[in-house]
Amino acid sequence: MSGRALGFGAVAEAYERFRPGYPPELVDMVTTYAGQPVRTALEIGAGTGKATRLFARAGLTVTATEPDGAMLAVLRRHVPTGVRTVRAAFEDLRPGERYGLVYAAAALHWTKPEGRWSRIAALVEPGGVFASFGGPVQLADPAVREAVRAARAPFLESDEIASPDGTPPGEDMQWPGTELHRSGWFTDVRQCVVERRVTMSAGDYVGLLSTISAYLELPTPSQDQVYRRIRQVLPETVEVAADITVHLARRRCGR
Repeated sequence: MSGRALGFGAVAEAYERFRPGYPPELVDMVTTYAGQPVRTALEIGAGTGKATRLFARAGLTVTATEPDGAMLAVLRRHVPTGVRTVRAAFEDLRPGERYGLVYAAAALHWTKPEGRWSRIAALVEPGGVFASFGGPVQLADPAVREAVRAARAPFLESDEIASPDGTPPGEDMQWPGTELHRSGWFTDVRQCVVERRVTMSAGDYVGLLSTISAYLELPTPSQDQVYRRIRQVLPETVEVAADITVHLARRRCGR
């Protein structure tokens, strides 16, 4: 995983507190797509375990991998007994055991592109499922969104992560579905969206921003300034659009 992926440990507690979790319908979507019982799962870049606990509580035997020790420590406090945890970057995982499901929750973009799909394919049972899901958390009110954009402008032009393969935002198939199509290892690639709206306090929204990589890369004095500027333009509560874009694919048999 990239060096930026290892920067979240300093805000592991905030990450757990302020980042929205995942809805149960996500598990239903993955298992319905699988079309057969899914018993084992490997998670790439598990963070503090927000997706880990969802799949584990649904009855899957989950192995959660995460390279950052501080993130993993928070995860271990929150996941059910029986979840296996491994401190390792995706690129350090060695082929061996295969899983009915391999998934990444808001983490795949931190993996290195070289050999990404052959590595993932080596971890998925033939006919098994790969899933990737996540998405930006954006202010729903255009006026508030513009006020925040202006407040952060002296420090950041954008706080979003660009598509890793350059796919424009308006395209029907977004990354990583685009790469899955080209990889040759997977078939039946699907993209769907779970719409979600979350209301939170202004303070919690600023706390959420403090876990986003674009802000974490700023010098500490600049972080403090931009958070203050943003807080000043926010109403007491804000509604955020936290839609989850889900990509599903099936591991080809015979490769």
